[in-house]
Amino acid sequence: MKNIFTIEVSNEIIDRINNLTPTAKPTWGKMNVAQMLAHCNVSYAQAYYPENFKKPNFFLKLILKNLVKSHVVNTKPFNKNGSTAPDFIITDTRNFENEKSILIENIKKTQQLGAAYFEQRENFSFGKLTASEWNNMLYKHLDHHLNQFDV
Repeated sequence: MKNIFTIEVSNEIIDRINNLTPTAKPTWGKMNVAQMLAHCNVSYAQAYYPENFKKPNFFLKLILKNLVKSHVVNTKPFNKNGSTAPDFIITDTRNFENEKSILIENIKKTQQLGAAYFEQRENFSFGKLTASEWNNMLYKHLDHHLNQFDV
């Protein structure tokens, strides 16, 4: 798995994002390109601003940690048309350039903070994660959706 905490990989992802256009069409799924960018921003919003989200209750968090976490933080790519958490469902109209700028800034911030910042950092849904688990989750999510739009 590529390392999102390195400048080379972060720049590679940013270059792929910069190859998107407002009219890009997905090869699968229902989201348009602006919605996809907003969807990708949710992971970062939950990491940096968890107070803006309703925390899962104890029972739901237990399910997420025991059933979903291993699928999200491993190195196996996500399946096409997989289900997602309610906070990640984007159906309203979004501004492409705004969402793109926010995502690029989130990626830069993550790279600058580095792996040490994320080691044993609390994840909104899964509890404490290693830096490697954070990397796998963030990188493969971005890669999955950029592949969805052929970049």
